[in-house]
Amino acid sequence: MWVKLCCLLLYFLALFVLARVFEAVAWYESGFLATQLVDPVALSFRKLRTILECRGLGHSGLPEKKDVRELVEKSGDLMEGELYSALKEEEASESVSSTNFSGEMHFYELVEDTKDGIWLVQVIANDRSPLVGKVHWEKMVKKVSRFGIRTGTFNCSSDPRYCKRRGWLKSTLIMSVPQTSTSKGKVMLKEYSGRRIEVEHIFKWITAHAASRIKTIYNSEHLKEEWNKSDQYRVKIYLFANLDQPPAFFSALSVKFTGRVEFIFVNVENWDNKSYMAEIGIYKTPSYILRTPEGIYRYGNNTGEFISLRAMDSFLRSLQPEVNDLFVLSLVLVNLMAWMDLFITQGATIKRFVVLISTLGTYNSLLIISWLPVLGFLQLPYLDSFYEYSLKLFRYSNTTTLASWVRADWMFYSSHPALFLSTYLGHGLLIDYFEKKRRRNNNMDEVNANNLEWLSSLWDWYTSYLFHPIASFQHFPFDSDWDEDPDLLLERLAFPDLWLHPLIPTDYIKNLPMWRFQCLSSHSDEEMLETFPDSESDSESENKEVFSSDREVSEDDELSTFHRCSEGERQGGAEACSCATHSCHHEPCERQARSYSSYSSAGDLEPDWSAWPSDMLHCTECVVCLENFAKGSLLMGLPCGHVFHQNCIMKWLAGGRHCCPVCRWASYKKKQPYTHPQPLSSEPPS
Repeated sequence: MWVKLCCLLLYFLALFVLARVFEAVAWYESGFLATQLVDPVALSFRKLRTILECRGLGHSGLPEKKDVRELVEKSGDLMEGELYSALKEEEASESVSSTNFSGEMHFYELVEDTKDGIWLVQVIANDRSPLVGKVHWEKMVKKVSRFGIRTGTFNCSSDPRYCKRRGWLKSTLIMSVPQTSTSKGKVMLKEYSGRRIEVEHIFKWITAHAASRIKTIYNSEHLKEEWNKSDQYRVKIYLFANLDQPPAFFSALSVKFTGRVEFIFVNVENWDNKSYMAEIGIYKTPSYILRTPEGIYRYGNNTGEFISLRAMDSFLRSLQPEVNDLFVLSLVLVNLMAWMDLFITQGATIKRFVVLISTLGTYNSLLIISWLPVLGFLQLPYLDSFYEYSLKLFRYSNTTTLASWVRADWMFYSSHPALFLSTYLGHGLLIDYFEKKRRRNNNMDEVNANNLEWLSSLWDWYTSYLFHPIASFQHFPFDSDWDEDPDLLLERLAFPDLWLHPLIPTDYIKNLPMWRFQCLSSHSDEEMLETFPDSESDSESENKEVFSSDREVSEDDELSTFHRCSEGERQGGAEACSCATHSCHHEPCERQARSYSSYSSAGDLEPDWSAWPSDMLHCTECVVCLENFAKGSLLMGLPCGHVFHQNCIMKWLAGGRHCCPVCRWASYKKKQPYTHPQPLSSEPPS
């Protein structure tokens, strides 16, 4: 998780640097920055109209360029970034969707129950044509959607009773606006009563009703009273301008931030005395002033603070966020961090996506679970002070220059989603490349690189967990106080040999001890000849007799003895049979001792038991291949203590037999070590 978080932070840093590079390139090519002011005199009539439409100011009665330019100047300073965004938005020919209501409940759920937005609904009466034609309605939908106003169509033929109850006997336009200035207040429906159905006239009607919710100040005395008043609103934004009514984006934001921010319009058109404005620090108009308990902030002086709906909306959201805003932000960050697993995970493609889906589900579940107690705590009354201190921290941090850069970058990348996705993909591919290089440098083998192999291993793991869940989670070595597995014993007693053998993960094999068989020579060849000159023939004959007697043991006797001892061990415990240490001796182990004693007496060689692990039995023969251990051969021991050739036992375990060939103890479960007895004396009996 921390690796993914670091990768995500590195990605955000790369986005920040890339945005600065884009600004430098734009400045080099055009010679201006996004925060540079634009002189409206140098703009064409079409560009000036575009700026007015984006700000929500009517210009239908202004045929001359001079009047349009003055209206732009009265509404606020124009920056290069705002001009660029407005022109791009006009060129974009994206069609805006409009809702078709199916009945009363659908209309009530979306319109009357939505208390933080404005709706414009065209009602089509039975057997009547719509009030606004299709072409004009599409223009209206595109125009009002810039300001967050949602649109819809209600056909009375789908629910005639509701239309009769509402009195909609003819086609009309309905506007839904919150009635009070409190959050989640009542909603009032207003019907269009004008005779002209042009787009500009309908838009004026909409903006007039939206502006009526904003408190308007017309003289300095009223401003002084309002400025010094302390009420429920901690954050207030003032617009000082020489306009008849505030711009449409300002009115739309007042509806969106109902209950959080108070919007006040100060009309200074007919003011003779502006001394009080100078006292509070307002020296020019138009000005957008944010007043908080911490002080006064002039909107428009930092990067990305344009006179538009999107720019001011992101600014106010960062200062006075809702709980839903924080939840959406955390949801986006968590999912971006989870998608990093697609590039960090190495191996098969299917493996990457399976891990990604698992990570997405886990992270989102944990996010929702962690938010539930937070929402409960925020409802407690004694946490109001904590909530206020949190908002104070937000206001302090988000009025800095760095925060303005972050907001400007957010608006830039959100308006160019293809660039955002491509940079995220490129960042992920770089992470994938460096992760592969790191694993290659650390000599980490790339396992399950093939999709079919990984699916097969996944199925093996699933079936192993399904049939034998205990074995799936116990890896050797496992320090436990229990020397026996009761579940394994019960399974074996209930289904001795008919039970399907579970598929056990083979990760424990790499932890099994391995070493080489070494011998110690106590006498040289010359000393042997001098010490035993006369008994050479006797020893040879004795060795021959011993080996010949070993060969006389039939294979049937060995197998019967082997299975009898194995059954005894499974019933009486894994320690019931051990080489030369217990009452029940294996015939193969006894034969190993006899053959080894003769071999040792002949060659005077003794195994180097100090090289053996302390919990391994001392034997010189592999019961899998029935051959003695040669000097330098690679050995492997199992948790039960029995020792075999490494190749022999690997073939045994790879065949799915995850138990000891001698005692049938589980090869993946640790066992208490044996206590070795004192070594037998090598002197011949008297």
